[in-house]
Amino acid sequence: MTDNTGRTVVITGANTGLGFECARALLESGPGWHVVLAVRDTARGTDAAARLGKPERTTVSALDLASLRSVRDFATGLPQLGLPPLTAVVCNAGLQFVGGTQTTVDGYEMTFGVNHLGHFALVNQLLDNLRTPARILVVSSGTHDPDKFTGMPAPRYTTADELLRPAPGGLTGEEGRRRYTTSKLCNMFFTYELDRRLGHGAKGVAVNAFDPGLMPASGLSRDYSPGQQLAWRLLRPVLRMVPGVHSVRRSGINLAALVADPALDGVTGAYFAGTRRLRSSKDSYDEELARDLWQTSERLVSAAR
Repeated sequence: MTDNTGRTVVITGANTGLGFECARALLESGPGWHVVLAVRDTARGTDAAARLGKPERTTVSALDLASLRSVRDFATGLPQLGLPPLTAVVCNAGLQFVGGTQTTVDGYEMTFGVNHLGHFALVNQLLDNLRTPARILVVSSGTHDPDKFTGMPAPRYTTADELLRPAPGGLTGEEGRRRYTTSKLCNMFFTYELDRRLGHGAKGVAVNAFDPGLMPASGLSRDYSPGQQLAWRLLRPVLRMVPGVHSVRRSGINLAALVADPALDGVTGAYFAGTRRLRSSKDSYDEELARDLWQTSERLVSAAR
């Protein structure tokens, strides 16, 4: 049933983890939000929608961020669903590989392709559908900042072209984690460059980045070896007592607040760690690197049409 007085938010990767908890918080905040669970596996998305318990305000739609055609199909199909006006997009889905060689349908290294390029294509193809005032949230990570101790390798960005292919011989554990942290730096470049191109809010669209903190129960460790996964499970109870570590539920609530809180009207081009507005890493403000990423991403998306 369409609620023409409401607002629609698209959340990628919303069948589990942070995206699911963000969807739940928005649905529980009141009757005004309709949530689109943009997911690769629609069967799991349907199960997630059932668990959310608000079938009249939840839509499951297929979106594979590892396929630029799938992104295009999702964006062109969304206006045909008869939903309330689209006022928010949450770029949440992400993955991390610690071994092997994984590529997208279009032949790009999977971490870059999903964590950055798929979201770049999605947002740019949804911009004309946004009803302003609107908000775009990009889920980054504190791991993008080499000056912040996270236990992860520092990101390494020189040009976007160097990130398009897997490392020769496949990823080692360290290189896989570095690809992840570099993709999170790309999320910051994308956030700030999009905000600049939209006139820092002048066009009615606010663009902000979000660091959910370390979430021991998140699914990012799913590609770890069995031994690594066991060690991670054993560490979880201890990690919950460390500052900066949050439950997925708490991080989902924080992310939902960035989508919906009226107190943040007009706030754009910002980086939030949980509920705190902070400065991101020094490199994240490099406009030349951000333009390089944007131009390369634009070229790749155009070539896929």
